[in-house]
Amino acid sequence: MSLKTIRKKTAVRRLHDATELRPIRLVILLQDWSDPYNVGGMFRVADACGAAELVLTGKTPAPPHPQISVTSLGNHRRVAWRQIIRNDEAMQTLKAEGFTLVAVEIAEGAVDFRTFDWPEKTCLVLGNEGAGVYSNVIKACDAAVYIPMAGKGRSLNVHVAAAIVAFEVMLAQ
Repeated sequence: MSLKTIRKKTAVRRLHDATELRPIRLVILLQDWSDPYNVGGMFRVADACGAAELVLTGKTPAPPHPQISVTSLGNHRRVAWRQIIRNDEAMQTLKAEGFTLVAVEIAEGAVDFRTFDWPEKTCLVLGNEGAGVYSNVIKACDAAVYIPMAGKGRSLNVHVAAAIVAFEVMLAQ
């Protein structure tokens, strides 16, 4: 078999159209992120995994921030987003819309993300790059999942962790 990189956008779209994704509505809440490059990366992840929306809370930078534009490679124009400053208000709004809030965090009672039974309306809650998911935010979540780590490090970059879990949500059967 001869392999070569596909460069034409139409050919890439055909590959994407053939991918079997769960019919799930995924929203991702960015709780008080500080790095606009991470936010830009998250827009790319959201587009790649078919997330319906990003919810930016607290001090999380929002488009049209120039660093978000650079890192997102234009995905900030394709992925829906809204900014709700208060974490508690954002979570109440999402729950009222029928979402199950799932923190991605090393927490008491958290389960391995690969074994979690993902609801059809899932909101992944991803905490601040340094402090993680705040205790008052995690208490308002319906569940928590963690990513098992093989090395000595405790965590991954926040948008990398989001990508790992978001793709599991979309591909899990």
